[in-house]
Amino acid sequence: MLDAFIIEEIKRRERSREDRDRPALELPLPVPVDRPRQRTETEDEDKPPRGVVIIDLLA
Repeated sequence: MLDAFIIEEIKRRERSREDRDRPALELPLPVPVDRPRQRTETEDEDKPPRGVVIIDLLA
């Protein structure tokens, strides 16, 4: 008689073997057309610098 652990391990290996042996079809995925454009250095230079200004009105 085999130990329960050994029986479960054999079953697990048989299931994984069945998954690998199952035929599979790889579908070609379409290339997304609307890719975000990459920013160039000239676009970065044209925009004014952004930041945060804190004004203390209690003083």
